[in-house]
Amino acid sequence: MSILAYDLGASSGRALLGRLTDRRIEVEELHRFSNDPVQVGNHLYWDILRLYYEIKQGLTKAKQQGISPNSLAIDTWAVDFGLIGKNGELLGNPYHYRDRQTDGMMERVFSEIPQFELFQRTGIQFLPFNTIFQLYALKLSDSTLIREADRFLMIPDLLRYFLTGEKVTEFSNATTTQMYNPLKGQWDDELLQRLGIPSTWFGTIVQSGTQVGKLRSAISVELGVGEIPVFAVAEHDTGSAVAAVPAMDRSFAYLSCGTWSLMGTEVSQPVINDLTLGFNFTNEGGVGGTYRLLKNIMGLWILQESRREWEKSGISYTFPELVKLAEQAPPFTALIDPDDAIFLHPGDMPSRIQQYCRQTGQQVLGEPGSIVRCIMESLALKYRYVLELTERLSGHHFNGLHMVGGGIYNTLLCQWTANAIGKPVWAGPAEGSAIGNLAIQWLAQGEFSDIWEARQVIRDSFPVAAYEPEHGEEWEHAYGRFLQIILGRK
Repeated sequence: MSILAYDLGASSGRALLGRLTDRRIEVEELHRFSNDPVQVGNHLYWDILRLYYEIKQGLTKAKQQGISPNSLAIDTWAVDFGLIGKNGELLGNPYHYRDRQTDGMMERVFSEIPQFELFQRTGIQFLPFNTIFQLYALKLSDSTLIREADRFLMIPDLLRYFLTGEKVTEFSNATTTQMYNPLKGQWDDELLQRLGIPSTWFGTIVQSGTQVGKLRSAISVELGVGEIPVFAVAEHDTGSAVAAVPAMDRSFAYLSCGTWSLMGTEVSQPVINDLTLGFNFTNEGGVGGTYRLLKNIMGLWILQESRREWEKSGISYTFPELVKLAEQAPPFTALIDPDDAIFLHPGDMPSRIQQYCRQTGQQVLGEPGSIVRCIMESLALKYRYVLELTERLSGHHFNGLHMVGGGIYNTLLCQWTANAIGKPVWAGPAEGSAIGNLAIQWLAQGEFSDIWEARQVIRDSFPVAAYEPEHGEEWEHAYGRFLQIILGRK
């Protein structure tokens, strides 16, 4: 049985063909493409129609190989959305979550709904780009989008709507909006009403693994393919990545590592209390009605933006070259909090790291190797900090950390993460989100009895690299410095 998974991240997308043969998963990359945001005037947008074009290209390439997938599904990043008008057409390009329209919006929303109450109602961490703050920014600006909108669809819902004509929202992604009430199991209509956001925009929520229509007949004719069934998987890519964690223990810690790093554990019920609020953790929906108790960490975004800045100045590095430079640089010269607000928006990250060093009384870094080393060491130390908080909030002790996602190609970061946490790191699979996407489709079609059987097959199908901690005393000393820097800056 061949099925198709579209996995769209914040910087690139891919179409992977999956085959399940003799309890082994085989994957083949059919199509890979960049996902480049577009700055127009004062706003940053997603090029959504280009992404839709690339999805159709994936189907075309499958056809060219004589493959007719039994099903397909899409996962993407969270929080962003499109608004559909009464005529069924998209109203404008979706804004990028790093657009500055949400600057100051958290405080504006808190003046209407206190922060504590908003967390109690949703269980979601406070990030300035959460969907609720994006919508409130549009409302306060009296945007034409708000006046003309008839239906709200998140990015994977929107792409799926283009394919099928069906307008529903998938559970894991709905929870990230900070407008879903997990205690009631539905959109929080009272919350929406108090913010002046029409609850009529928000449609049916379906669980991951639900079939949501088939390819429109017009698309089938256009591409020369069948009316392929389309499924809603865990459409927040982290939800699909966690589904693919090849864990043997029912209690496990994971790190989905890419442009963003997301660390946490899987729980049966949301953990909503004062500690979770205080540490700004989140409760996002997962497969089978589970929740992901986790925290967002800025991730490799800072490294990606640094590389872009060096390219602008005419110095081009591959990521392996940057990692090699980092390995050769002196250790622990300076440390940053990757989640400091200074690193949120696109721009000159090397200069911002230098600014951070000045403000915290550290040596100001200059060479690319020392800057990259600072980023990676700081990420590894932040992972330890968040892992310890995850253990405290969940009440579980973890013997090691599962890393999935494209970030595991950075083997130096994997090793430094093991060094920082003082525990083994098990890295794999790299295409975690896409493989989880495939697994959920097969689960929905009866090929697996439950998610744990799927994880067993994933474990048997893909290699996992193990990293044992090294240089414990040096990393312990560095962690003490790191805590002083990040806690002293708050």
